[in-house]
Amino acid sequence: MKYGRPDLDFMKWRWKPDGCELPIFNPAQFLELMRDKTLAFVGDSVARNHMQSLMCLLSRVVYPIDVSYTTDENFKRWRYTDYNFTMASFWTPFLIKTKLADPGGPTQTGLFNLYLDELDEAWTNQIDEFDYLIISAGQWFYRPTMFYENRRVSGCYYCLQENVTDLTVYYGYRKAFRTVFKAINSNKNFKGMTILRTFSPSHFENGLWNKGGNCVRTRPFMSNETTMEGPNLELYMTQIEEYRAAERVGLKRGLKFRLLDTTQAMWLRPDGHPSRYGHWPNANVTLYNDCVHWCLPGPIDTWSDFLLEMLKMEGTRKYEEKLHSKVKRMRAQ
Repeated sequence: MKYGRPDLDFMKWRWKPDGCELPIFNPAQFLELMRDKTLAFVGDSVARNHMQSLMCLLSRVVYPIDVSYTTDENFKRWRYTDYNFTMASFWTPFLIKTKLADPGGPTQTGLFNLYLDELDEAWTNQIDEFDYLIISAGQWFYRPTMFYENRRVSGCYYCLQENVTDLTVYYGYRKAFRTVFKAINSNKNFKGMTILRTFSPSHFENGLWNKGGNCVRTRPFMSNETTMEGPNLELYMTQIEEYRAAERVGLKRGLKFRLLDTTQAMWLRPDGHPSRYGHWPNANVTLYNDCVHWCLPGPIDTWSDFLLEMLKMEGTRKYEEKLHSKVKRMRAQ
């Protein structure tokens, strides 16, 4: 491996759904399905991790060219010219309008102002251009945050400030997704599909991420060895609840919402993180063990297996709807 990870068994395991087979990702098939289409990954560095995984898989067929509008690495665009397919990434770890209020903060990881009812226009102003949005968010919400609603402080999460109501991480998480989904459903120019990629769990053991925690397991959990509970389950359920509510509203407008549910598959993969192998051993950097992002290649490649299967099912659904409509017209005649 590039950065010296000694074990390779983590690359040999594949997710096996109950009652069906999940085909291995076919890059040529994916590119054909995405011909003349646009796809955006919206979220934090795990969203970018997903895009990088997909690009690696597609490189077995073709490489893209960089067509980014800016030199900012947080906003990248890549075009697969032979297929007229454009893929983009939008860095927005909280999804909504955010401001860094204090670079240090209570935990030395920053204190952020989250404007829970305001949009991050750096990406929401561009969604009209895309056929598919893959939206995700997670670990950043554990950082100390001040909550603003109607331009007033409504509470915080672990801000440790007097006279400010201490709310849960789930409060800000729910409000952020609610605001984003409402904006998508209210955008009369957006005709694309919104895909929620569910919460990606971390696997720190024997300490928090900044207190020596690490992920040194070399094999997955079996499904009967662990159960997702506590904060991970709560964040996951919060997402699902807001997604279902937005889906019902979107249905009335003819908008499509789809769920890319990767959480359980990744909960079982504590072996798939870089840990201390995210950089060269002799690199002059100060980094914590990385038990949030995923190795490439590795378990995250399964997300593209899921995505391709979803797109294929979508194609089948469109065909059946068209056929059903044709039959109805013939009967009416």
